Amino acid sequence: MKTIGLIGGMSWESTQTYYRLINQKVRDELGGLHSAKIVLYSVDFAEIEALQHKGDWAATAEILASVGRSVESAGADFLVLCTNTMHKVAPDIERAVSIPLLHIADATANVLKEDGITCVGLLGTKFTMEQAFYLGRLQDHGIQVVVPDEPQRECIHSVIYNELCRGVVTPDSKAVYLDVVASLAERGAQGVILGCTEIGLLIQSSDTDIKLYDTTEIHAEQAVQLALGGI
Repeated sequence: MKTIGLIGGMSWESTQTYYRLINQKVRDELGGLHSAKIVLYSVDFAEIEALQHKGDWAATAEILASVGRSVESAGADFLVLCTNTMHKVAPDIERAVSIPLLHIADATANVLKEDGITCVGLLGTKFTMEQAFYLGRLQDHGIQVVVPDEPQRECIHSVIYNELCRGVVTPDSKAVYLDVVASLAERGAQGVILGCTEIGLLIQSSDTDIKLYDTTEIHAEQAVQLALGGI
């Protein structure tokens, strides 16, 4: 079994979901008392969040590249960056290490293509919904991406940072998110990506008839496959 290197803490609310899902999936695959071999480095998200909203992505890249080197030095065979938004600096992390990084957008695109999805809605932070580092990666896989309108994007972004990253889940925010999901489907989306690792704390597949793709679950699943030699 390979050792999975997790770069987490963005936020810890979703990182604990990664840890749980990965270990559950390894147990399901191998049985008995098996669990995953994991090296986890959890950052202080307040530092990262402040730099994000200042637009200082170079500084975030330096921090996470350094973390990547630390995780590699601790024995990880590959990296899993436990956040969608910070894949903006994934190339910087990849250049800093000699082990591969399992990109969350590629992992998601693989599942979309398996399901025959050619047009998908995307929820996430404004950075993820508006910038090319994520949208472009999906489009490179031949997938059309539909994003919410500007007021919806503002609301989704606000809920992520002001509620979900703080462990707050409210019925009102859930209703808003489900309304946005429905609007994306009306615009042609065959499914909707939960493109922030916290969104799965708020809405799940059981809440709607529209197909939801939880990136945390997908990323964790493919990390286990890679650790067990299945990819």
